[in-house]
Amino acid sequence: MIILWLLVPLACNNGKLQDQFMQPFATYHRFISLCMYLAGFLGFVLSLVKKHYLRQFTLFGYTHVTLLLIVTQSHFIINNIFNGLIWFLLSTTLVICNDIWAYIFGFFFGKTPLIKLSPKKTWEGFIGGGFATIIYGILCAYALIRFDFFVCPISYSESQGISMQCERSHVFQVAHYNVPATVKSLFALVGVELTILKLYPFIFHTIMMACFASLIGPFGGFFASGFKRAFKIKDFGDSIPGHGGLMDRFDCQLLMGTFVYVYYITFLSPANPERLLKMVLQMKQEEQLEFFSLLQTALKG
Repeated sequence: MIILWLLVPLACNNGKLQDQFMQPFATYHRFISLCMYLAGFLGFVLSLVKKHYLRQFTLFGYTHVTLLLIVTQSHFIINNIFNGLIWFLLSTTLVICNDIWAYIFGFFFGKTPLIKLSPKKTWEGFIGGGFATIIYGILCAYALIRFDFFVCPISYSESQGISMQCERSHVFQVAHYNVPATVKSLFALVGVELTILKLYPFIFHTIMMACFASLIGPFGGFFASGFKRAFKIKDFGDSIPGHGGLMDRFDCQLLMGTFVYVYYITFLSPANPERLLKMVLQMKQEEQLEFFSLLQTALKG
């Protein structure tokens, strides 16, 4: 540890040495993290005391629930940022918008209780906030989608450094959609001829995210309310006067961040040529030639 402590300042003062020093940590960070977890696990088992089994395993459970609900989902949120700021900004503000408009609709029109965990939540606020969130999502998407800064994934190369310039994905390019006959007839009744609809495909994904933020996202808040009631506390903290702590503001964000990450990876994740090139360069020369031959065959066929 002393040698490592002495080497870190030296590595930071030398660019090439810094890259060489940090490269193993960047390449094998998942395995290093697993080894550190296993070391902690072994330490926990070796520290078990007969009189304190229940307390020790209770704390062990709390630690893993915290890792699952906060650390793991925060990892997904960070990945959303790297996939393009629009995925992070839009998903985050959708939850905030839903929270605000659900409160407004509930305050003025709320009469029917929604769930016992949060007596002040009403069906009127839940439904009204949902419609307002969808409208906000569409407007916000159109505002952000015009700038490459928001839609391009964050990339890094040793020659150019951090870059937010890219060739736009088809999701962020205007597409033409044929309007169904039923919709055409409805618009014809008001004297409007609509045959082709010009729209960004991302708008459909925005509606999906807005629906999740409105229908499922609030249950993150309900979960937090139940947790606080179980431990008979009002708020998780007091860092924000009148609102509690940071966790009180971000209880719904955790579910939203995870959903957006899984949604993106499942339906929209593009092939990454740079990552593929790195994998090919790590192969042996015979494997590279075999890959090149297979690629040629596939492209010709």
